[in-house]
Amino acid sequence: MTEAANSGRCVRTGLFDIDLGIAELRKNGIRIPLQEQPFRVLCVLLERPGEIVTREQLQERVWPADTYVGFDEGINTAIRKLRLAFGDSADNPRFIETLPRRGYRFIAPISESPRQDAAAVPTHRAPVVGREEGVRGTRDTQGGGEDTKAAQQPQTTARLRFLYLGVAASVLVCTVWAASHLIRRRAPATSAPPKRIMLAVLPFQNLSNDPKQEYFSDGLTEETITDLGELSPERMGVIARTSAMAYKHTNKTVSQIGRDLGVDYILEGSVRREGGRARVSAQLIRVSDQTHLWAESYDRELHDVLDIENELGKAIAEQVQANLSPERRTLLAKTRPVDPEAYDLYLKGRYYWNQRTPAGIKQSIGYFEEATAKDPNFALAYAGLADAYNISNILGLYTPKESLPQSRTAAMRAIMLDPSLAEAHAALGMEKSHYEFDFPGAEKEFQTALELNPNSAYAHLFYSNCYLMPMGREAEAIAENQKAVMLDPLSLPINNFLGVSYMFVGDYEKSYRQFQHTIEIDPTFPLAHEYFAALLTAMGKYEQAVEENERAEVLSGSSPERAASEAAAKIEALKKGGEKGYWQLILAMTLKQYQQDPTSVLASGVSAAYARAGNPDKAFEWLDKAYDERDGQDITLLKYDFSFRNLHQDPRYVAFQRRIGLPE
Repeated sequence: MTEAANSGRCVRTGLFDIDLGIAELRKNGIRIPLQEQPFRVLCVLLERPGEIVTREQLQERVWPADTYVGFDEGINTAIRKLRLAFGDSADNPRFIETLPRRGYRFIAPISESPRQDAAAVPTHRAPVVGREEGVRGTRDTQGGGEDTKAAQQPQTTARLRFLYLGVAASVLVCTVWAASHLIRRRAPATSAPPKRIMLAVLPFQNLSNDPKQEYFSDGLTEETITDLGELSPERMGVIARTSAMAYKHTNKTVSQIGRDLGVDYILEGSVRREGGRARVSAQLIRVSDQTHLWAESYDRELHDVLDIENELGKAIAEQVQANLSPERRTLLAKTRPVDPEAYDLYLKGRYYWNQRTPAGIKQSIGYFEEATAKDPNFALAYAGLADAYNISNILGLYTPKESLPQSRTAAMRAIMLDPSLAEAHAALGMEKSHYEFDFPGAEKEFQTALELNPNSAYAHLFYSNCYLMPMGREAEAIAENQKAVMLDPLSLPINNFLGVSYMFVGDYEKSYRQFQHTIEIDPTFPLAHEYFAALLTAMGKYEQAVEENERAEVLSGSSPERAASEAAAKIEALKKGGEKGYWQLILAMTLKQYQQDPTSVLASGVSAAYARAGNPDKAFEWLDKAYDERDGQDITLLKYDFSFRNLHQDPRYVAFQRRIGLPE
């Protein structure tokens, strides 16, 4: 096949789309950077999928006729960059197979696909991180722990939500519950209690012909998910936003999505906003037989929300009263006006908060602050502000001392205005754990959040890694993390932290499988490769760990050349000096990075490097600095970081644990 023939060709393999005409590789719509030469090699391999392409054939097609010196290094580099882009492995290839002394073969199934309109393709960048394998404490730029330890999922309360977009969401809640209630009433009186229903709310389509209104349709989706999750959590589970949003603009069928998420019902719909009106259409589908149980459209003027709120609350309570506790019925009956402009600002804040990037979080803080200025009694906006400041610390946007007191102030204000706001309690619990080291207080807040909304995947995750694991309650911590995965099965941070949890407790086999599973969900998620590298290091598989960490660095935005150079230096140090030489190099690299940009490396990371290099005095000196800087996201889990294991017998380690308030 000639290059001219390739010019109009697009192929799909796994989760990847390859446009040979414009030389572009995308994974789930996210562009994967790939240089010209590796892409040309990929084109040649894709011309003959499943067949061997010899090195001589690649040299003839890709390298000029007079290029002989450096060809071997060039082809090896090109294949390595392709494997990094696909998240592939030379030892266990899924895409590109090496046949020694013969050539290469593209082994993954491919299919021809129509070219996507570039204007319709998302241009989000892959998340950025920057940690050495086995060394904790470098700043992450992906939320959730996006850093796995502290990704927050937006949760909202039913009481305030029957406002603005909450009007449409509440109507949908009413109809969904009416349908499911009728289904249950038809069951024989002697039948066993119905199993817990699982529901997924797919992203509502934006039919406003205005891309700037995307926050509006996404906000409607999020409001509906949270409202349904809070109504009757004992009888119905609702898949969290992260997993639901994975199906935005999907071509998958209801049956396929149902199998992916393990749900009984799917709610899908659309929203059109024009001027002061919003038109919402929705339908409820039973997954087992794809039966459309109902379909309805609603046309509302936005300024009518206050008149409609009581009617909606009473209708929902009447339809589902057998499944609502008295407290929840009382909650639905309460009303409080909110400024529509403030609510719109809040939705914009959540839209940017969900991007989990430093720039997005900074914008979200601005919108939340505008919302609170517009309506000083708007509890949801304060809860959003608390979430944003929590994540800004993890992303390195602000230091813990700059951000976490702000989070505490916002969360406490939200709770004062509305004690039933689950996300505010979860945000306060994280701050108490990571900044105040007030673990009894953190436990109380997490338990309150879960009582208010047991369907909050991130409340389960935070309870797991911010309280139970630091307290040494390992089995409970893993169980809570597993609940979070059940509620949000496609969340990368939640799946990744389950792998971390297994690693913490020494179950390396389960940890290995969980990291593999997370990488299968998204091979371009750098934190999965980073923490998988940490596991391989803990297992003594240093060379594999170096390779995995190199992938993480490239996916995080580092140049392939720099990542390859650092990887080569680590392998060389390992060969010459063994483990000791390896960790001496890691220490040198960490100190160099800290000197170049002190904000990019946490004090706990420097301490870990000193500990592994065999300098306990310096390790404890930097641990004290980490305590002073309130680097709680790492030092609260100190017991499980294998970098510090050689310090456990030192009396200073026991004293440090006691100082934080952790069990000895």
